[in-house]
Parts: sequence; C-alpha cells; structure tokens
Amino acid sequence: MDTNELLFELHDDGIGRIVFNRPQARNALTFDMYDRLTEICALANDDPRIRVLLLSGAGGQAFAAGTDVEPLKSLTTTERVAAYEARVERTLLALETCRVPTVASIAGACTGGGLIIAAACDLRIGAADARLGMPIARTLGNCLSAKNAARIIALTGMARFRQMIFSARLFTGEEAFTVGLLSEVVDSAGSLAPRADIVARTVAGHSPLTLQSTRELLRRMQVAVEDVKDMDLLTRCYTSNDFQEGIAAFLGKRAPHWQGN
Repeated sequence: MDTNELLFELHDDGIGRIVFNRPQARNALTFDMYDRLTEICALANDDPRIRVLLLSGAGGQAFAAGTDVEPLKSLTTTERVAAYEARVERTLLALETCRVPTVASIAGACTGGGLIIAAACDLRIGAADARLGMPIARTLGNCLSAKNAARIIALTGMARFRQMIFSARLFTGEEAFTVGLLSEVVDSAGSLAPRADIVARTVAGHSPLTLQSTRELLRRMQVAVEDVKDMDLLTRCYTSNDFQEGIAAFLGKRAPHWQGN
C-alpha cells in the first residue's frame, strides 16, 4: 500500500495517532488501509507505551467516507463477498479487542465503512457540522452484515437504525449526538482536535484494567449476533445488477437507476 494513506505516530503522551490520509478521496478506505489499521491494533497490543488510539481523517472534509468503491466491482461471487466481509471484520474486531481504548475524532463525512469503524471505537467526538450516516440505499445498493448492523444498533437502537437506512439521510453532529452515534459534539471543526486530545489524554490516565474489562464485557454482550445468518443477503446485494449500477452511478456522479435485480 501507499504508506502515506494511513499515518501512525506515537507521541510522548501515550496517544497513538492514526490518520486516514486520502483527502482527495474523502479518506475512502482501501483494502490495504483496513489491513494496516489491523496491524496497528496488533502493535498497540504489544507496545506498553501506547495508552490509547486516536483516529481521525486528514483534510477536514471527512473522517472516512466509506470504503473505496473501485475494488468493490470485483464482488461478483459469494466467495468474494465473504472474503471482503471477513477482511473488514478482522479490522473491526481488532479495534474492539485492542488492549487500549479507541477514540474517533470526526470532522466532515463519516459514512459507510467510516461509520462502522467509528462505531467500533469506544468514544466518538464530532464537530457540529460533521455528517454521519449510512446512505447505501441511495448510493450503492448494498447492505450491512448482521455484525455491522448490530454495532450501530448498539448505539442508536433499532428504530433509529431503521430510520437511518430507510431515509438514507446524513445526520448532523448535533443530531448524531442526540441519536447516540456520537459520544460528544463540539461547536466547530476547529475545536475538535484539541477536545479529542483532551479526551484521549484523560482516558489514557485511567485504570487500564477497568477500561479493558469494560470494553470486553460490552463486546461479549453483542456476541449473540454471530449466530445470525446473513451471507445470502450480502450476496444478493453485492452480486446484483443494481450494485454494479450503484457503483457506476457513484463514479459517474449521477443518480442510479434501480431495477431490483
């Protein structure tokens, strides 16, 4: 991968700073970026200097606006869909089981895969003008895995999740805080980074065992969703003509023409 697409620095304050660095693509996540994020979580597990991971997006226009669309064209079989979902799930599980707490600092767009990554973090701090949501019914025409749906439902509840998917609208930072997507909202993007640093330092100073045990307890409480069968639904969406149309429309910056097949 281009090593500049996902930046990582460890500072003396114990905060490992992760930056999604594709501002020209609104920090859309490539497969290699998912893999690198998994590697950083493994590094945090082994490096006692790291006390917390702080995730943000470069450029101020997006935390991460979903997964990069171009590679998704290849999801034409059940096997490829399963491999893609497994790849992303490895990253999300790495975040959730990481030895240290994780904080997402959200400015601009936080959608699709970006929202799922934020949901897998322990805390989410966003600017008032941030935009969070899952507009897939309007854009690509894919669907979420049971595990990813559960991650968001754990924050918003079933009714708000249903509203998010069916309306395909994006929530402002204030709205996202109200529905549970954000832990905290700040007035402006300019005040976001300083506040996120304060929160990260505060968390870094707390009992590691308390935080680790609480994180694992919450994760275990969501494990029941692993019994939900979803590959037929994922395959139906990703291998459909509509999904290929959604990608073409997205890349062509036009409205998709859905056919339902």
